[in-house]
Amino acid sequence: MTPPQVLIVGGGMITHDQLLPSIWHMQRQGWLGEVSICALTARPLKELMESETLRRAFPGSTFRAYPDPSGDLDAPQPELYRELIRRMPPRNIVVVAVPDHLHHAVILEALRADQHVLTVKPLVLTAREAEEIEREARERGLLVGIEYHKRFDDRALIARRRYRQGLFGEFRLGTAWLLEKWYYRHSNFQNWCTTENSDAFTYIGCHYVDLVHFITGLLPVAVSVYGIRDRYPNGNEGFLWTDARVIWSNGACLNVQNALGFPDEGPGTNTQGLTMYCAGADRGAWLAHDDQYRGIRYCYTERPGGPGSTIYAEPSPDYFQYVDLGGPGLVPVGYGYRSVEYILRSAIRIEQETADMPPLEALRRRRELLEQIDKAGVMATPANSRYNELVIEAGRLSILNGGREVRIEYGPPPSVRLV
Repeated sequence: MTPPQVLIVGGGMITHDQLLPSIWHMQRQGWLGEVSICALTARPLKELMESETLRRAFPGSTFRAYPDPSGDLDAPQPELYRELIRRMPPRNIVVVAVPDHLHHAVILEALRADQHVLTVKPLVLTAREAEEIEREARERGLLVGIEYHKRFDDRALIARRRYRQGLFGEFRLGTAWLLEKWYYRHSNFQNWCTTENSDAFTYIGCHYVDLVHFITGLLPVAVSVYGIRDRYPNGNEGFLWTDARVIWSNGACLNVQNALGFPDEGPGTNTQGLTMYCAGADRGAWLAHDDQYRGIRYCYTERPGGPGSTIYAEPSPDYFQYVDLGGPGLVPVGYGYRSVEYILRSAIRIEQETADMPPLEALRRRRELLEQIDKAGVMATPANSRYNELVIEAGRLSILNGGREVRIEYGPPPSVRLV
């Protein structure tokens, strides 16, 4: 079977830091074929081509760039991705790495062209959009994998197994936090992560809401989000500081704080973590994950380069790092890579197992494999993680109404309503 083509739609930070290196490494191993990247303008593609980090890690690796970086770097081509998706042979892979509010259109374009999809989180911003994607994917027997990479952190996988063995009892009260560095405000975030499109909880907090369900199996039933409006350098307004309260199906409460506001001189790439207090048979239990500090402390002779880099650093070895295993180039390691690999390998497996079947038999078998993936619950899919879209929809309704509580109804049909 010929390795699948990959088209990445979006050329921003996550493509540079996680997606492209993961895909190039899988290409280097023979799992993937030609790689293309489409962005709104050619400027980010030129920056990817000139990245010293990527050149050092992947000498000789290339991608097809759309628009062409040899032309006008700033001329927008917002519909180009549609043309590129439609030109792809069926059942290859589209990777969606665009701003939150644009996911729905790109994912549906890919599915209607019979392409498997890997999308960065969150899937979409409403349950209705998620249902539409689920129906389209199931009808065509296509995988949509949502890249909630914290699921592939060994800490989360260990906690999930032990919680579901009963070793923690029942979750009762928790706190989670993830604050990105201040320099995010100077990036492309200031053009799209604005009050009308998204907020810090929607973009960042969804990781920990998803993680609590992943560990416990509980469902969120009510959300309230208080947002503080702040200005980006370009004058746009965003909810750049948020405090959320999520109530779960057993009455437990999780507080989630998010911001684009951690100091650039802070020693980690951000600050983040999760604490959960639980109750067993006449005794308490406790789970604490410090996801910023992973036991490494460095003090360099100079800043290593890149936004937010510091002379004193507490780097995480777990999310995404490059290691030298003798070359050529460097090898990406960490749960950021494992998450991308798991989703893409799942799409490849579906195609390998059905490659020689007649069309109707292949479709039936693809649907069976997708149902197995949904039930396993390791990868987030539109069918098994609808609670995420409901939380986001409820959170947006709450934050735009001054932090009022919003109830989640699982239906059918699923819905949210102000209390």
